[in-house]
Amino acid sequence: MLLPNHNRPDISHRSTIKRADICSQISLTRAIVFTRCELVKELTINGLPEDQLPDWVCLIESESSRNSSAIGGPNKNGSYDYGLFQINDRYWCIPGKLGGDCNMDCNDFIDDDITDDIKCTKKIYKRHGFNAWAGWRKRCENHTLPDLSMCNNTLSTC
Repeated sequence: MLLPNHNRPDISHRSTIKRADICSQISLTRAIVFTRCELVKELTINGLPEDQLPDWVCLIESESSRNSSAIGGPNKNGSYDYGLFQINDRYWCIPGKLGGDCNMDCNDFIDDDITDDIKCTKKIYKRHGFNAWAGWRKRCENHTLPDLSMCNNTLSTC
């Protein structure tokens, strides 16, 4: 029911909501900022070796702050990085369509399903090791890695 003009609340003082604001809020619903232990559990479920988990967690914290919707860039070469692992669109994926060495759409790396991210990440790691990630080289290599011992109880629960 529409209220007569004199009974409607005055909303003229409210700022207008921009379309970009709405879109960013919608996209946030698809993203996850993992806790450290949630991340350990997901990495384990998806087959990353337990002895490498401290390196992977450090890498993810350095690259994306554990945010599955992180997009970094533009980089010096004009490329962008996507998702938890900051997978680069110059080599590994193409935004909006399948392509790159992982034959993936980069946008698939910025949702809450990280299985495709890990599949591509395994390919990157197989070719280049952890050295493929600047965040790992800068903040993890030859540094103290995260202590994940508090997450041991979360590994056995599903």
